[in-house]
Amino acid sequence: MDLPHHGYRETKPRARAAPTAGDSVLFEDTSSAAPAMNSQGYYTSGYNMGGPSNDMQGGGGMNNLFADPMANAAMMYGSSLANQGKDMVNKEISRFMSVNKLKYFFAVDTRYVLKKLMILMFPYTHQDWEVRYHRDTPLTPRQDVNASDLYIPTMAFITYILLAGMALGIQKRFSPEVLGLCASTALVWVIIEVLVMLLSLYLLTVHTDLSTFDLIAYSGYKYVGMIFTVLCGLLFGSDGYFVALAWSSFALMFFIVRSLKMKILPSLSSDSMGMGSNAKPQLRLYITVASALFQPIIIYWLTSHLVR
Repeated sequence: MDLPHHGYRETKPRARAAPTAGDSVLFEDTSSAAPAMNSQGYYTSGYNMGGPSNDMQGGGGMNNLFADPMANAAMMYGSSLANQGKDMVNKEISRFMSVNKLKYFFAVDTRYVLKKLMILMFPYTHQDWEVRYHRDTPLTPRQDVNASDLYIPTMAFITYILLAGMALGIQKRFSPEVLGLCASTALVWVIIEVLVMLLSLYLLTVHTDLSTFDLIAYSGYKYVGMIFTVLCGLLFGSDGYFVALAWSSFALMFFIVRSLKMKILPSLSSDSMGMGSNAKPQLRLYITVASALFQPIIIYWLTSHLVR
């Protein structure tokens, strides 16, 4: 046929013109995959021919950072230094305070706290004072009511400070300085008492299984009686204060004697002291009685100014 042949001869061989922007959008096949990137990091024709985007540059920078051996070595070295610093801090803390042992003194529950408070206020009805052990390890306070703890002394100390602030406020004598002096005085007395006890045990070479935490616990139990004494003084005046002071003092002395009697072992180095074996029970008795007699003096000293 002449017509198709004639049309073909008039058309010169040439590349097909690129479709317009409108035709490209109109007939774009959206089911196809996104345009791929060539090896140089550029998009194929029709998309972003200007060069790599900022996102791709940032991602490449991060990949280069992690692929850099020097960067990896620096990160490993920094992590090693951090771990060494953590180990050194834990080691220095363990020299003065054993965290695991401290957790033991706070292993309490509600049942233990209630029973311990009853023993502190009414120790005469308690019969069994022996501390129980499991494979040469003392049971935790929640398992043995005779075990010492630091939860009750800590809470009693905080409650005493709050009660002192309330008593001073009722008497129109409250000020932050006076409350701070009251708190610091109570804390210093505990420290002095514990140091005196440790020094006495050391000088008399009395071997005991009492730890420093045990001594802090027994020294802090007095705050329970101090709270009771101050409350009675605020509610019933000076007469109620002295009655409560007498009750809490005798109860605390009885508790201290019976508890320390089971803790302090009657073993004394007779060679260094030049005494016979008959002096060993006497020294143990002197230490326990002196520690018990010291409690009412501190209770009166720390509570008398709060009740007027």
